Amino acid sequence: MPWLIDGSVLLLYFVTIIGLGLYMGRKEESMHDFALGGRKIPWWAVLASIIAAETSAGTFIGTPGEGYSTRGFLYVQLAIGTVLARVVIAYIFIKPYYDYNVYSIYEFLTRRFGVVSKNAASGVFLITRVLASGTRLYVAAIILVLSYELFTGARPDKSGEFWIYAAASTLIVVLTAIYTTLGGIKAVIWTDVIQATIMMGSALVAAGILYHGAGGWAVISAKLNGPNDLQVFSSGLIPGADFWTNVKSILEKPYNLWAAILGSTFVTMATHGTDQDMVQRMLTAENVKRSRMSLILSGLADIPVVLIFLVIGILLWVFYQVNPDPNLPKKTNEIFGHFILTGLPVGMRGLLVAGIFATAMGSLSTALNALATSYTRDFHEPYLMKRQDEAASMRAVRWATVVFSILMIVVSAATAYFVILKPDSRIIPIALGIFGYTYGSLLGVFLVGMLTRTRGNDTGNLIAMVCGFVFVAWLSGLPNDIGRMLGTEFYQQPAWLPVIAFPWRILFGTLMTFAIACLFRTPQAVVDQLPEPSR
Repeated sequence: MPWLIDGSVLLLYFVTIIGLGLYMGRKEESMHDFALGGRKIPWWAVLASIIAAETSAGTFIGTPGEGYSTRGFLYVQLAIGTVLARVVIAYIFIKPYYDYNVYSIYEFLTRRFGVVSKNAASGVFLITRVLASGTRLYVAAIILVLSYELFTGARPDKSGEFWIYAAASTLIVVLTAIYTTLGGIKAVIWTDVIQATIMMGSALVAAGILYHGAGGWAVISAKLNGPNDLQVFSSGLIPGADFWTNVKSILEKPYNLWAAILGSTFVTMATHGTDQDMVQRMLTAENVKRSRMSLILSGLADIPVVLIFLVIGILLWVFYQVNPDPNLPKKTNEIFGHFILTGLPVGMRGLLVAGIFATAMGSLSTALNALATSYTRDFHEPYLMKRQDEAASMRAVRWATVVFSILMIVVSAATAYFVILKPDSRIIPIALGIFGYTYGSLLGVFLVGMLTRTRGNDTGNLIAMVCGFVFVAWLSGLPNDIGRMLGTEFYQQPAWLPVIAFPWRILFGTLMTFAIACLFRTPQAVVDQLPEPSR
């Protein structure tokens, strides 16, 4: 009977989301409606959609895991950079996108440099977004693996665990693809509003229950008495060490003040300024001013969102110190899910599970819509359509949504297989690390286009993007990792060279790409047809 109540709550969520998505996205007859929602979306809905899109299931499950393992707030430091970056994006990136009236933001590169730059950037986005979103997707299935263990009293073997992950990923993708394929960006944004509400509401409920279950503030403060407990800021410096040792320490640690101010700023500039996934929803606002407002406010909202999920992780650690559980999972990624299934009352448990699916579906729906839009505008219409026709474009973008849905399932299953083989893997570095290799190249090219009028061209941009990727891969120790996977040591990273942590990858990739691209001059014929700089 208890599971019937929880199941009813979850079923109600799915019916509501799919029904709302189909209703709000009805009568989609053009790419302008499908991709931009007719530019009639209220700014507050765009704000909620941005929050829902960037708060994936990896955040819902992975961030409490970070709080549980570190018992501190070091991760929230990165929010400093997210706010700074949004101000830069709001006043450098958004207006040119509106001025050029782009559907896919990579169309801007066609006007500024040429078709080759656009194709390269869009291709990088398509590949990276499929990998990054598919990686995060599997996280929502953790709750089903734990449910199996709770029902049967035994953990499924590796094969069984894999198939549970694969089946859950397929279910989430199919349900999300239904309203995304038919309803376009309007369906995505309005379902995101509901999903953001469910996500935050369920998180606050969990935090409240954990607080009381741990014994209140007196018990919590007594338990959290370690030297690094509740630490918020870290300089990353080693007292008494020489200059280069401290530089290495800063670059090799993901959570320190330097990474927050510099690394995180470039990460957010890339993900929210050059990623169709995020920018597309900003372009649905009525005008530039409202788009800017929704973007900047979403950055401020990020701080309490991250704090809540870190607090949940810290409270989980205290809760299980006070209430020992011999069945507590060894993987920190699974502890919050375990608490949801075993520590919450009936009904609330269903709400929290719905919160997990809400975060997964919110970030997935916008990724599918962005992928389909970019593919259709950047590749299908220019190269595969014999004549421009809205009906043909709508068929193409919907079929593209289906194809990208299948690819997401494949990547999610592959990620689950990897995590099953390497159970100590942490979700946040994996999910954020994927685009760190490529998005520096994207941001570097866009910055050349936004900040200069006479630097950069198609040939130079390609060379610069490749150099940016290789540079980041080298500094990240990727050759070492590949060698270990192949069982050979064909390359040994020098001891003096830092292996940079994931928040630094985009910064170094951007600097390398920008510097090399600026060595090449824009053809005068291209410069002559550019509009005057926006003020």
